[in-house]
Amino acid sequence: MNEISYNLKGKVVLVTGGSRGIGLELVKKLAAENALVAFCARKQEGLEAALKELQEPGVPENILAVQTHIAREAEVESLFQKVMEKFGRLDVLINNVGINLPTPPLADTDYALWQKIIDTNLNGTFLCSRAAARIMRAQQRGKIINISSIASRKASPGMGIYGIAKAGIEMLTKVLAAELAPYNIQVNAVAPAMVKTEFSKPFWSNPETFSSITSRIPLGRIANPGEIVHPVLFLASEASGFITGETIIVDGGATIV
Repeated sequence: MNEISYNLKGKVVLVTGGSRGIGLELVKKLAAENALVAFCARKQEGLEAALKELQEPGVPENILAVQTHIAREAEVESLFQKVMEKFGRLDVLINNVGINLPTPPLADTDYALWQKIIDTNLNGTFLCSRAAARIMRAQQRGKIINISSIASRKASPGMGIYGIAKAGIEMLTKVLAAELAPYNIQVNAVAPAMVKTEFSKPFWSNPETFSSITSRIPLGRIANPGEIVHPVLFLASEASGFITGETIIVDGGATIV
């Protein structure tokens, strides 16, 4: 699949949560496409580790990495200002940041845990989308792609708050799509099932949990990051120019059974 090209050369793309997992795979593929890439992460050490990986031969040097907590309004505004200062425009925003922790039933959930998961997944996506929308409206073009999850579509034990946040992201996607369509801005989402990353390790590293998860996926396995990257890059490309307000489900058939 690595030979697929999406003609993103010269496009300015910002990836949130780009230091590991799906986000890092997106940054690598975008760099290989000769896009102009900015990415952020909450921890400086994560940024430095990602940049070290990106210094391999064949990867362009024109990459901007910014330490950002996307649930903090001032930091988000600073992030977008730095992107504009370096590149002068923004063609694509990929809202990839997410956090998921095994959670108790809602009746037993501490508010601080609720706030942490909602802040990172939903509030951060709103803040970044708002900042991008303001830039893209002035440009009269742009694309926003949100990473959702099939957890938004079915209540799952231990993933309640995460599922609620992702359901909010899918409605945010629709509302933004309707509001921004007159400005030639497309807003879409990709909803994966479980992907084998450090992010989801608490779930797939447990043999009993892993067996339970894969038993409900017709393809009998979980996804690898590359299988999520390609639908996202399709939505970032001109090939998706007449698609907006949609969520592409990438789940090995989990939602059809």
